Amino acid sequence: MTTAVSRALEKALGDTTNSFTAVHEGAAGLEPPGGPLHGLPIAVKDLIDHAGHVTTAGSAFYRHHATTTAPAVARLEAAGAVVIGRTGLHEFAFGFSSENPWFGPVLNPWDHRLSPGGSSGGSAAAVAAGIVPVALGTDTGGSVRVPAALCGIIGLKTTHGLIPLDGVFPLVPSFDTVGPLAATLDDIETTTAVMAAHRWETLDDGPPIRRLVVPQAWLDTAPMTDEVRTAFSEFLDAAAWVGLVVEHRELSDLQPSPHQTALVGAEVALIHRKWREEGKPYGEDVAARIDENVELADDPTAQAEARKWREQITRAMTEATAGDAAVVTPAVGAMDKWIGDDRIEGHHYRRVLSWFSAPVNPTGQPALAMPIAGPGRRPAVQLIGAAGSEKRLIGLGRLLETRGVLGVSRLTYG
Repeated sequence: MTTAVSRALEKALGDTTNSFTAVHEGAAGLEPPGGPLHGLPIAVKDLIDHAGHVTTAGSAFYRHHATTTAPAVARLEAAGAVVIGRTGLHEFAFGFSSENPWFGPVLNPWDHRLSPGGSSGGSAAAVAAGIVPVALGTDTGGSVRVPAALCGIIGLKTTHGLIPLDGVFPLVPSFDTVGPLAATLDDIETTTAVMAAHRWETLDDGPPIRRLVVPQAWLDTAPMTDEVRTAFSEFLDAAAWVGLVVEHRELSDLQPSPHQTALVGAEVALIHRKWREEGKPYGEDVAARIDENVELADDPTAQAEARKWREQITRAMTEATAGDAAVVTPAVGAMDKWIGDDRIEGHHYRRVLSWFSAPVNPTGQPALAMPIAGPGRRPAVQLIGAAGSEKRLIGLGRLLETRGVLGVSRLTYG
Protein backbone atom coordinates (compact mmCIF):
# COMPACT_ATOMS: atom_id res chain seq x y z
CA MET A 1 0.00 0.00 0.00
CA THR A 2 1.28 3.47 -0.84
CA THR A 3 1.25 6.37 1.58
CA ALA A 4 -1.07 8.24 -0.80
CA VAL A 5 -3.65 5.43 -0.73
CA SER A 6 -3.49 5.21 3.05
CA ARG A 7 -4.00 8.95 3.38
CA ALA A 8 -6.90 8.94 0.90
CA LEU A 9 -8.66 6.13 2.74
CA GLU A 10 -8.27 7.94 6.05
CA LYS A 11 -9.77 11.09 4.55
CA ALA A 12 -12.60 9.18 2.85
CA LEU A 13 -13.57 7.50 6.13
CA GLY A 14 -13.67 10.93 7.78
CA ASP A 15 -15.48 12.63 4.90
CA THR A 16 -18.09 15.23 5.88
CA THR A 17 -19.49 15.88 2.39
CA ASN A 18 -21.30 12.55 1.86
CA SER A 19 -19.20 12.07 -1.28
CA PHE A 20 -19.06 8.28 -1.05
CA THR A 21 -21.64 5.53 -1.29
CA ALA A 22 -18.91 3.05 -0.35
CA VAL A 23 -15.32 3.27 0.85
CA HIS A 24 -13.08 0.32 -0.04
CA GLU A 25 -11.07 -0.22 3.11
CA GLY A 26 -9.68 -3.35 1.46
CA ALA A 27 -7.70 -1.09 -0.86
CA ALA A 28 -5.28 -0.67 2.05
CA GLY A 29 -3.96 -4.17 1.38
CA LEU A 30 -3.43 -3.76 -2.36
CA GLU A 31 -0.03 -3.47 -3.95
CA PRO A 32 -0.61 -1.67 -7.25
CA PRO A 33 1.40 -2.54 -10.33
CA GLY A 34 4.02 -0.15 -11.60
CA GLY A 35 2.95 2.25 -14.27
CA PRO A 36 2.31 5.92 -14.95
CA LEU A 37 -0.32 6.04 -12.20
CA HIS A 38 1.49 3.86 -9.63
CA GLY A 39 -0.16 4.30 -6.25
CA LEU A 40 -2.56 7.03 -7.38
CA PRO A 41 -5.74 6.88 -5.27
CA ILE A 42 -8.89 7.46 -7.31
CA ALA A 43 -12.65 7.37 -6.75
CA VAL A 44 -15.25 6.06 -9.19
CA LYS A 45 -18.82 7.22 -9.77
CA ASP A 46 -21.28 4.65 -8.53
CA LEU A 47 -22.67 3.72 -11.92
CA ILE A 48 -19.38 2.40 -13.29
CA ASP A 49 -18.77 -1.31 -12.64
CA HIS A 50 -15.85 -2.42 -10.50
CA ALA A 51 -15.48 -6.17 -9.99
CA GLY A 52 -16.34 -7.28 -6.46
CA HIS A 53 -18.37 -4.16 -5.70
CA VAL A 54 -22.05 -3.26 -6.02
CA THR A 55 -23.18 -0.69 -8.57
CA THR A 56 -26.22 1.20 -7.29
CA ALA A 57 -26.48 4.04 -9.85
CA GLY A 58 -27.77 6.11 -6.94
CA SER A 59 -31.02 4.14 -7.06
CA ALA A 60 -33.36 2.79 -4.41
CA PHE A 61 -33.64 -0.60 -6.11
CA TYR A 62 -30.90 -1.19 -8.70
CA ARG A 63 -28.13 -3.38 -7.28
CA HIS A 64 -25.65 -4.93 -9.68
CA HIS A 65 -22.96 -7.11 -8.13
CA ALA A 66 -20.24 -6.54 -10.69
CA THR A 67 -18.10 -9.50 -11.67
CA THR A 68 -16.12 -7.59 -14.28
CA THR A 69 -14.58 -4.14 -14.22
CA ALA A 70 -15.47 -1.47 -16.76
CA PRO A 71 -12.56 -0.97 -19.19
CA ALA A 72 -12.18 2.67 -18.18
CA VAL A 73 -11.45 1.61 -14.60
CA ALA A 74 -9.52 -1.54 -15.51
CA ARG A 75 -7.09 0.49 -17.61
CA LEU A 76 -6.47 2.89 -14.73
CA GLU A 77 -5.86 0.00 -12.35
CA ALA A 78 -3.49 -1.65 -14.84
CA ALA A 79 -1.54 1.61 -14.92
CA GLY A 80 -1.18 1.53 -11.12
CA ALA A 81 -4.19 3.49 -9.85
CA VAL A 82 -6.03 2.26 -6.75
CA VAL A 83 -9.79 2.71 -6.39
CA ILE A 84 -10.53 3.73 -2.79
CA GLY A 85 -14.29 4.12 -3.09
CA ARG A 86 -17.48 4.73 -5.04
CA THR A 87 -18.94 8.21 -5.23
CA GLY A 88 -22.48 9.52 -4.88
CA LEU A 89 -24.52 10.91 -7.72
CA HIS A 90 -27.91 12.17 -8.80
CA GLU A 91 -30.29 9.22 -9.02
CA PHE A 92 -29.53 7.27 -12.21
CA ALA A 93 -27.35 10.26 -13.24
CA PHE A 94 -30.53 12.03 -14.36
CA GLY A 95 -30.07 15.47 -12.83
CA PHE A 96 -27.67 18.22 -11.86
CA SER A 97 -27.77 18.52 -8.05
CA SER A 98 -26.64 15.18 -6.55
CA GLU A 99 -29.38 15.66 -3.96
CA ASN A 100 -30.16 11.99 -3.80
CA PRO A 101 -33.37 10.91 -1.99
CA TRP A 102 -31.97 7.46 -1.14
CA PHE A 103 -28.38 8.25 -0.14
CA GLY A 104 -28.78 11.85 0.98
CA PRO A 105 -27.40 14.98 -0.70
CA VAL A 106 -23.74 15.32 -1.53
CA LEU A 107 -22.43 18.54 0.04
CA ASN A 108 -20.18 21.08 -1.64
CA PRO A 109 -16.82 21.16 0.21
CA TRP A 110 -16.71 24.96 -0.09
CA ASP A 111 -20.03 25.41 1.71
CA HIS A 112 -22.10 22.49 2.95
CA ARG A 113 -25.31 24.41 2.32
CA LEU A 114 -24.59 24.30 -1.41
CA SER A 115 -24.92 21.54 -3.99
CA PRO A 116 -21.72 20.31 -5.65
CA GLY A 117 -23.68 19.99 -8.88
CA GLY A 118 -24.39 16.76 -10.66
CA SER A 119 -24.76 14.22 -11.65
CA SER A 120 -21.13 13.39 -10.73
CA GLY A 121 -21.35 15.45 -7.54
CA GLY A 122 -19.64 12.91 -5.30
CA SER A 123 -16.66 12.66 -7.63
CA ALA A 124 -16.23 16.44 -7.79
CA ALA A 125 -16.64 16.86 -4.04
CA ALA A 126 -14.12 14.09 -3.31
CA VAL A 127 -11.50 15.92 -5.38
CA ALA A 128 -12.35 19.41 -4.13
CA ALA A 129 -12.27 18.18 -0.52
CA GLY A 130 -8.75 16.85 -1.06
CA ILE A 131 -9.65 13.18 -0.57
CA VAL A 132 -8.40 11.97 -3.97
CA PRO A 133 -6.53 13.76 -6.73
CA VAL A 134 -8.70 12.23 -9.47
CA ALA A 135 -12.23 10.85 -9.65
CA LEU A 136 -14.21 9.43 -12.55
CA GLY A 137 -17.54 10.83 -13.62
CA THR A 138 -19.86 10.52 -16.57
CA ASP A 139 -21.16 13.33 -18.73
CA THR A 140 -24.44 13.10 -20.66
CA GLY A 141 -25.49 16.75 -20.49
CA GLY A 142 -22.81 18.30 -18.32
CA SER A 143 -22.46 15.84 -15.46
CA VAL A 144 -18.65 16.18 -15.34
CA ARG A 145 -18.41 19.87 -16.27
CA VAL A 146 -21.18 21.20 -14.02
CA PRO A 147 -19.87 19.72 -10.74
CA ALA A 148 -16.31 20.60 -11.70
CA ALA A 149 -17.42 24.22 -12.10
CA LEU A 150 -19.41 24.35 -8.85
CA CYS A 151 -16.57 22.72 -6.90
CA GLY A 152 -13.77 24.85 -8.36
CA ILE A 153 -11.84 22.05 -10.09
CA ILE A 154 -11.26 20.82 -13.66
CA GLY A 155 -13.51 18.46 -15.60
CA LEU A 156 -13.16 17.02 -19.10
CA LYS A 157 -16.11 15.88 -21.20
CA THR A 158 -14.41 13.57 -23.68
CA THR A 159 -15.23 12.98 -27.33
CA HIS A 160 -18.09 10.50 -27.57
CA GLY A 161 -16.61 7.03 -28.05
CA LEU A 162 -13.06 7.91 -27.00
CA ILE A 163 -13.39 5.98 -23.73
CA PRO A 164 -15.38 2.73 -23.71
CA LEU A 165 -18.81 2.80 -22.10
CA ASP A 166 -18.86 -0.94 -21.38
CA GLY A 167 -19.73 -1.51 -17.74
CA VAL A 168 -21.23 1.98 -17.35
CA PHE A 169 -24.93 2.12 -16.49
CA PRO A 170 -26.46 4.05 -19.41
CA LEU A 171 -28.54 7.19 -19.37
CA VAL A 172 -28.50 8.29 -23.02
CA PRO A 173 -25.99 6.00 -24.75
CA SER A 174 -25.53 8.22 -27.81
CA PHE A 175 -24.66 11.15 -25.48
CA ASP A 176 -22.91 9.33 -22.59
CA THR A 177 -19.19 9.80 -21.97
CA VAL A 178 -16.73 8.92 -19.21
CA GLY A 179 -14.34 11.64 -18.07
CA PRO A 180 -12.01 12.66 -15.23
CA LEU A 181 -12.37 15.34 -12.58
CA ALA A 182 -9.12 16.59 -11.05
CA ALA A 183 -7.30 19.55 -9.57
CA THR A 184 -4.55 19.63 -12.21
CA LEU A 185 -4.36 19.44 -15.98
CA ASP A 186 -1.56 16.89 -15.69
CA ASP A 187 -3.89 14.49 -13.91
CA ILE A 188 -6.66 15.19 -16.42
CA GLU A 189 -4.34 14.41 -19.32
CA THR A 190 -2.65 11.33 -17.85
CA THR A 191 -5.84 9.61 -16.76
CA THR A 192 -7.64 10.40 -20.01
CA ALA A 193 -4.72 9.03 -22.02
CA VAL A 194 -4.74 5.81 -19.98
CA MET A 195 -8.50 5.33 -20.33
CA ALA A 196 -8.41 6.05 -24.06
CA ALA A 197 -5.52 3.59 -24.53
CA HIS A 198 -4.40 3.25 -28.16
CA ARG A 199 -7.00 5.79 -29.30
CA TRP A 200 -5.13 8.56 -27.50
CA GLU A 201 -2.34 8.39 -30.06
CA THR A 202 -4.81 8.81 -32.91
CA LEU A 203 -6.31 12.05 -31.58
CA ASP A 204 -6.29 15.28 -33.55
CA ASP A 205 -2.82 16.85 -33.57
CA GLY A 206 -3.93 19.93 -35.48
CA PRO A 207 -2.77 23.49 -34.88
CA PRO A 208 -2.71 24.86 -31.32
CA ILE A 209 -5.98 26.56 -30.43
CA ARG A 210 -5.48 30.30 -30.61
CA ARG A 211 -8.98 31.55 -31.51
CA LEU A 212 -11.84 31.71 -29.04
CA VAL A 213 -15.25 31.89 -30.67
CA VAL A 214 -17.95 33.47 -28.48
CA PRO A 215 -21.43 32.24 -29.57
CA GLN A 216 -23.43 35.41 -28.96
CA ALA A 217 -26.95 33.99 -29.37
CA TRP A 218 -26.17 31.27 -26.81
CA LEU A 219 -25.04 33.91 -24.29
CA ASP A 220 -27.69 36.54 -24.98
CA THR A 221 -30.58 34.33 -23.87
CA ALA A 222 -28.78 32.59 -21.02
CA PRO A 223 -30.01 32.57 -17.41
CA MET A 224 -26.82 33.97 -15.85
CA THR A 225 -25.99 35.66 -12.57
CA ASP A 226 -24.10 38.95 -12.56
CA GLU A 227 -21.17 37.14 -10.95
CA VAL A 228 -20.82 34.74 -13.86
CA ARG A 229 -21.46 37.37 -16.54
CA THR A 230 -18.82 39.72 -15.11
CA ALA A 231 -16.24 36.97 -14.63
CA PHE A 232 -16.73 35.72 -18.19
CA SER A 233 -16.27 39.21 -19.62
CA GLU A 234 -13.08 39.63 -17.60
CA PHE A 235 -11.87 36.24 -18.86
CA LEU A 236 -12.36 37.26 -22.49
CA ASP A 237 -10.42 40.49 -21.89
CA ALA A 238 -7.59 38.57 -20.24
CA ALA A 239 -7.50 35.96 -23.03
CA ALA A 240 -7.19 38.72 -25.64
CA TRP A 241 -4.50 40.42 -23.57
CA VAL A 242 -2.33 37.27 -23.60
CA GLY A 243 -2.59 37.04 -27.38
CA LEU A 244 -5.60 34.88 -28.20
CA VAL A 245 -8.01 36.07 -30.86
CA VAL A 246 -11.51 36.53 -29.44
CA GLU A 247 -14.29 36.44 -32.05
CA HIS A 248 -17.90 37.29 -31.21
CA ARG A 249 -20.24 35.54 -33.65
CA GLU A 250 -24.02 35.21 -33.64
CA LEU A 251 -24.10 31.42 -34.26
CA SER A 252 -27.85 31.18 -33.70
CA ASP A 253 -27.77 27.40 -34.19
CA LEU A 254 -25.61 26.98 -31.08
CA GLN A 255 -27.93 27.16 -28.11
CA PRO A 256 -30.27 24.93 -26.10
CA SER A 257 -33.38 23.52 -27.71
CA PRO A 258 -36.40 21.58 -26.44
CA HIS A 259 -35.60 19.10 -29.21
CA GLN A 260 -32.82 17.76 -26.99
CA THR A 261 -35.42 16.52 -24.50
CA ALA A 262 -37.00 14.43 -27.24
CA LEU A 263 -33.64 12.92 -28.17
CA VAL A 264 -32.97 12.09 -24.55
CA GLY A 265 -36.48 10.69 -24.16
CA ALA A 266 -36.12 8.09 -26.87
CA GLU A 267 -33.14 6.51 -25.13
CA VAL A 268 -34.25 7.01 -21.52
CA ALA A 269 -37.52 5.25 -22.30
CA LEU A 270 -35.68 2.13 -23.46
CA ILE A 271 -34.02 1.84 -20.05
CA HIS A 272 -36.64 3.04 -17.58
CA ARG A 273 -40.10 2.51 -19.11
CA LYS A 274 -40.43 -1.08 -17.86
CA TRP A 275 -39.32 -0.20 -14.33
CA ARG A 276 -41.78 2.70 -14.18
CA GLU A 277 -44.59 0.42 -15.32
CA GLU A 278 -43.60 -2.09 -12.62
CA GLY A 279 -43.83 0.64 -9.99
CA LYS A 280 -40.18 0.60 -8.97
CA PRO A 281 -39.36 3.39 -6.49
CA TYR A 282 -37.92 6.56 -7.98
CA GLY A 283 -37.36 9.97 -6.44
CA GLU A 284 -40.03 12.50 -7.31
CA ASP A 285 -37.92 14.67 -9.64
CA VAL A 286 -36.42 11.78 -11.60
CA ALA A 287 -39.76 10.00 -11.90
CA ALA A 288 -41.34 13.13 -13.39
CA ARG A 289 -38.52 13.57 -15.86
CA ILE A 290 -38.66 9.95 -16.97
CA ASP A 291 -42.42 10.12 -17.51
CA GLU A 292 -42.01 13.27 -19.59
CA ASN A 293 -39.31 11.59 -21.65
CA VAL A 294 -41.36 8.45 -22.22
CA GLU A 295 -44.16 10.57 -23.69
CA LEU A 296 -41.76 12.26 -26.10
CA ALA A 297 -40.27 8.91 -27.08
CA ASP A 298 -43.70 7.91 -28.38
CA ASP A 299 -44.13 11.05 -30.51
CA PRO A 300 -42.76 10.37 -34.03
CA THR A 301 -43.03 14.03 -35.07
CA ALA A 302 -41.01 15.16 -32.05
CA GLN A 303 -38.40 12.50 -32.78
CA ALA A 304 -38.03 13.48 -36.44
CA GLU A 305 -37.66 17.15 -35.59
CA ALA A 306 -35.16 16.32 -32.84
CA ARG A 307 -32.96 14.29 -35.19
CA LYS A 308 -32.96 17.15 -37.67
CA TRP A 309 -31.95 19.58 -34.91
CA ARG A 310 -29.11 17.30 -33.86
CA GLU A 311 -27.69 17.31 -37.36
CA GLN A 312 -28.00 21.10 -37.45
CA ILE A 313 -26.25 21.80 -34.16
CA THR A 314 -23.53 19.24 -34.89
CA ARG A 315 -22.81 20.90 -38.22
CA ALA A 316 -22.72 24.34 -36.59
CA MET A 317 -20.39 23.21 -33.78
CA THR A 318 -18.08 21.42 -36.20
CA GLU A 319 -17.75 24.56 -38.31
CA ALA A 320 -17.22 26.83 -35.30
CA THR A 321 -14.40 24.66 -33.90
CA ALA A 322 -12.55 24.10 -37.18
CA GLY A 323 -8.85 24.88 -37.54
CA ASP A 324 -7.31 26.69 -34.59
CA ALA A 325 -10.64 27.62 -32.95
CA ALA A 326 -12.53 26.62 -29.82
CA VAL A 327 -15.97 27.78 -28.79
CA VAL A 328 -15.96 29.39 -25.34
CA THR A 329 -18.84 29.93 -22.90
CA PRO A 330 -19.27 30.03 -19.14
CA ALA A 331 -19.40 26.49 -17.75
CA VAL A 332 -22.56 27.18 -15.71
CA GLY A 333 -24.93 30.12 -15.38
CA ALA A 334 -24.61 30.38 -11.60
CA MET A 335 -22.27 29.18 -8.88
CA ASP A 336 -24.70 28.74 -5.99
CA LYS A 337 -27.35 26.04 -6.02
CA TRP A 338 -28.72 25.85 -2.48
CA ILE A 339 -29.56 22.35 -1.29
CA GLY A 340 -33.32 21.90 -1.09
CA ASP A 341 -34.10 24.89 -3.31
CA ASP A 342 -34.98 24.12 -6.93
CA ARG A 343 -34.80 27.75 -8.08
CA ILE A 344 -31.86 29.97 -8.96
CA GLU A 345 -32.87 33.60 -9.43
CA GLY A 346 -36.35 32.62 -10.57
CA HIS A 347 -35.32 29.83 -12.95
CA HIS A 348 -35.37 26.09 -12.35
CA TYR A 349 -31.85 25.13 -11.37
CA ARG A 350 -31.49 22.59 -14.19
CA ARG A 351 -32.02 25.32 -16.78
CA VAL A 352 -29.32 27.49 -15.19
CA LEU A 353 -26.74 24.77 -14.61
CA SER A 354 -27.17 22.91 -17.91
CA TRP A 355 -27.64 25.87 -20.26
CA PHE A 356 -24.07 25.88 -21.55
CA SER A 357 -23.14 22.23 -21.09
CA ALA A 358 -26.09 20.21 -22.41
CA PRO A 359 -26.02 21.32 -26.09
CA VAL A 360 -22.46 19.97 -26.45
CA ASN A 361 -23.38 16.32 -25.93
CA PRO A 362 -25.54 15.84 -29.06
CA THR A 363 -22.50 16.90 -31.12
CA GLY A 364 -20.20 14.34 -29.52
CA GLN A 365 -17.42 16.93 -29.20
CA PRO A 366 -15.12 17.39 -26.18
CA ALA A 367 -15.23 20.25 -23.70
CA LEU A 368 -12.99 21.31 -20.84
CA ALA A 369 -14.39 23.11 -17.78
CA MET A 370 -11.81 25.04 -15.77
CA PRO A 371 -12.08 27.83 -13.19
CA ILE A 372 -10.99 31.39 -13.89
CA ALA A 373 -7.88 32.21 -11.87
CA GLY A 374 -8.36 34.10 -8.63
CA PRO A 375 -8.94 33.61 -4.91
CA GLY A 376 -11.74 31.42 -3.67
CA ARG A 377 -14.27 29.49 -5.75
CA ARG A 378 -14.29 31.35 -9.04
CA PRO A 379 -16.69 30.89 -12.00
CA ALA A 380 -15.46 28.50 -14.67
CA VAL A 381 -15.30 28.65 -18.44
CA GLN A 382 -16.11 25.92 -20.92
CA LEU A 383 -13.75 25.40 -23.85
CA ILE A 384 -15.35 23.31 -26.62
CA GLY A 385 -13.11 21.75 -29.25
CA ALA A 386 -13.40 19.77 -32.44
CA ALA A 387 -14.00 16.03 -32.19
CA GLY A 388 -10.82 14.36 -30.94
CA SER A 389 -9.17 17.62 -29.87
CA GLU A 390 -8.60 16.71 -26.20
CA LYS A 391 -4.84 17.21 -26.45
CA ARG A 392 -5.28 20.66 -27.96
CA LEU A 393 -7.92 21.67 -25.41
CA ILE A 394 -5.60 20.67 -22.58
CA GLY A 395 -2.80 22.60 -24.30
CA LEU A 396 -5.01 25.68 -24.41
CA GLY A 397 -5.85 25.21 -20.74
CA ARG A 398 -2.13 25.04 -19.93
CA LEU A 399 -1.41 28.20 -21.89
CA LEU A 400 -4.12 30.10 -20.05
CA GLU A 401 -3.02 28.67 -16.72
CA THR A 402 0.60 29.66 -17.34
CA ARG A 403 -0.51 33.20 -18.14
CA GLY A 404 -2.59 33.41 -14.97
CA VAL A 405 -5.96 33.48 -16.71
CA LEU A 406 -7.28 30.07 -15.61
CA GLY A 407 -6.36 28.03 -12.57
CA VAL A 408 -7.58 26.01 -9.60
CA SER A 409 -7.26 28.31 -6.59
CA ARG A 410 -6.92 25.71 -3.88
CA LEU A 411 -5.12 22.38 -3.97
CA THR A 412 -6.02 20.55 -0.79
CA TYR A 413 -4.87 17.10 -1.89
CA GLY A 414 -1.63 15.86 -0.35
